Amino acid sequence: MTRGIGPRMVATAVAVAIVAVACGGSDTTERTEPGGAMRIEYGDHPDAFGDLWLPDPSDAGSPAPVVVLIHGGFWRDGFFLDLMDPLIPSLLERGVAVWNIEYRRVGAGGGHPETFEDVASAVDHLARMSDDVAGSLDLARIAVVGHSAGGHLAAWAAGRSSLAAGAVGADPVVRPVLAVSQAGVLDLVGCAEQGVGGAACVDLVGVRPSADPERYDTTSPTEMVPFDAMVVAVHGELDRIVPPSQSVTFVERATAAGMDATYLPIPDADHFSNLDPRHPAWIAVLGSLAENL
Repeated sequence: MTRGIGPRMVATAVAVAIVAVACGGSDTTERTEPGGAMRIEYGDHPDAFGDLWLPDPSDAGSPAPVVVLIHGGFWRDGFFLDLMDPLIPSLLERGVAVWNIEYRRVGAGGGHPETFEDVASAVDHLARMSDDVAGSLDLARIAVVGHSAGGHLAAWAAGRSSLAAGAVGADPVVRPVLAVSQAGVLDLVGCAEQGVGGAACVDLVGVRPSADPERYDTTSPTEMVPFDAMVVAVHGELDRIVPPSQSVTFVERATAAGMDATYLPIPDADHFSNLDPRHPAWIAVLGSLAENL
């Protein structure tokens, strides 16, 4: 089954010319016009899809590195993948392929384990793309970039290799080498205890930390350290929605455990500065990708 892409996606696509790629196999795709993003389903429910963007083939002599984009919105229904659309052109211009994913959110079939299952499936689907698409992607150079709740999911996706067998998301097929958290909710225990986003964290995990600490051990990046991927936490110093302490706590815990983790505070940036492709908050993300991917 295919689905159309909303008007904001088309508006972004006008500015980006990318190669037409025919997909075979089990992928179901729909190309927007004008532009060239492919909508690809990675599962069998309405929110199991993503938009794949490939850089201009004339700019690439080899398979492109991949950035998986994960949108935020406190994991709740009412927020969609097109939140990340403004950032896509700057990635394509740098020769990076983009996999912008949707997933089930709280209030629309999401929560634990569904939201986590979807993100894991979406990332792993990069290894299951049709042959024509797969040849354009360098699966050894994958980064996950997410904003707010998406920052949490990006770090979680990069840390799946640390999960014990049987945990949701364990045994990943695709292992990102880098996660960039944009004002991410990286400490779910602190989020629940401090009421960041109201009851958002408890609604996601389905229980308070005191009632089931083991569930937080497998869903909160701060509890999952150490893991193999590098993490860069970009956070605006003026953020009043997700406090910078969320990034600081994670990086302190991660580095103490021997991980490669960096905190990048951005002066004069608030929570939504991260979604402005001209803002230093996003420029910092691009710099981290260029340096580490």
